Amino acid sequence: MKAIFPLILAALGVIPSQGVIGGQIPVVNGVYGSVPTTDSETLKVADAGVLTTRATTPGKLRVKENSGVCETTPGVFQASGYGDLTSTESIWFWFFAARKNPDTAPLALWFNGGPGSSSMIGLLQENGPCRITNDSSSVTLNPYSWNNNANVLYIDQPVGVGFSYGDLKVGTSQEAAVDIWKFMQIFLSDSRFAKLAKNNLGIWSESYGGHYAPTFAAYFLSQNAAIASGKLNGIVLNLKALGIGNGLTDPLTQYPELMAYAGDNPYHPLVPTSTIDKANNSWVSSGGCRDQIMSCYNAGSNSVCAKAENFCNDNILWPLSGPYNIYFVPMKSPDPYPADLQPYLNNTSLMSKIGAEVKWGEMSGGVSNNFAATGDWMRNSRPLLENVINAGVRTIIYDGDADYILNYKGVEALVDTLQTKFTPEFHRQAFKPYTVKGQSAGQFKNAGPFSYVRIYGAGHEVPAYKFGSLEYGQAALQMFDQIMAEESLSST
Repeated sequence: MKAIFPLILAALGVIPSQGVIGGQIPVVNGVYGSVPTTDSETLKVADAGVLTTRATTPGKLRVKENSGVCETTPGVFQASGYGDLTSTESIWFWFFAARKNPDTAPLALWFNGGPGSSSMIGLLQENGPCRITNDSSSVTLNPYSWNNNANVLYIDQPVGVGFSYGDLKVGTSQEAAVDIWKFMQIFLSDSRFAKLAKNNLGIWSESYGGHYAPTFAAYFLSQNAAIASGKLNGIVLNLKALGIGNGLTDPLTQYPELMAYAGDNPYHPLVPTSTIDKANNSWVSSGGCRDQIMSCYNAGSNSVCAKAENFCNDNILWPLSGPYNIYFVPMKSPDPYPADLQPYLNNTSLMSKIGAEVKWGEMSGGVSNNFAATGDWMRNSRPLLENVINAGVRTIIYDGDADYILNYKGVEALVDTLQTKFTPEFHRQAFKPYTVKGQSAGQFKNAGPFSYVRIYGAGHEVPAYKFGSLEYGQAALQMFDQIMAEESLSST
């Protein structure tokens, strides 16, 4: 019988991380990406500590301006607070204006994964204006922040994630897309941000963002078309860029590469050959992981897809990680880097300054349970990604070569499987060295508006790491700036 204590924690929005800090994958019964085993564990209930009696303003923002937290560059505007979708659904955001030319700079949206993972991870551990210190007590200014040349908007979603709070209604990536489009309509209707509506827009995400980002982008494009045809009133979202880091998009293509990476990667094998053989048998056997994912793809019900998620993660994803950090395999678990955010974000003085109304959690158990109930994890987002690329949105898939859980072998298999009008050109290309100021940083390809890059020495959160003589996040910033400027990747 499986232990019940982790399930109780999950229901309270507390996911045990097995000693891994900076986790973006839900843990149930001690297994990454597993599925709760009873109906009561998947109820759409509010996480512990969420208050539903707040004074909300449906359809509007509640904002704290220039708190002085995180971004300390003189003259750079910031704002944080809530966008109230309804009287019982409030989305948390933290906006940072570009350090250079904010009026004309593009707007980038950042979403962490999970499902149920807070985007404050990206802000404070990865690409924001400040970085958490190793002792989790404070932050330092980040010279390689993504708001150097772009306005960046970090969003905790769905409702219930991070500082967001309210009724937990979202259990699929498509439902999440609807709420984010509504939030962006509220955000860009506010007088403080309305001028950004005309600027280029980019969607950036990682991890479960391999589902989120293509779904959000495709939905934005469909809503734009409905507005253009007069079927819908709304603000056109000027989508020009899409970025996905170490993303889960097409499980059928990506899962077999877990065996490949566990046995052969740039660092060391993760488990004995016998463990890999056992996982491979779980993949190929009749009724095994491969067959179950295919059943999910073939118009599978929620229960079919949830069963596939549970089986594959219990029998393949989890066992192959061995004693190593699933997000950064050079280190064994527990790896204390990146540092824990909770001591910093749950300081009551800081919360007051930025307008946060509930205690922050890295992972929402309620939200991840909702997604587990629908089997969204094992559904295929590749067709949506292909549609967005074919629509001409400049798209980059990127990954760090030290990540196991969504490793570069699986991501490159996904990229090679894409069927777009730019695919033949992509296949004709050879990988080229990606350099940053002459320093080797990875390898890449371009084809039309599509790019792929593998970053050396980086784990699951690519901007959180450094390589060679480069600084933390330096290679990731060059990649981000080039894509947001509507350019192909190029070495410097």
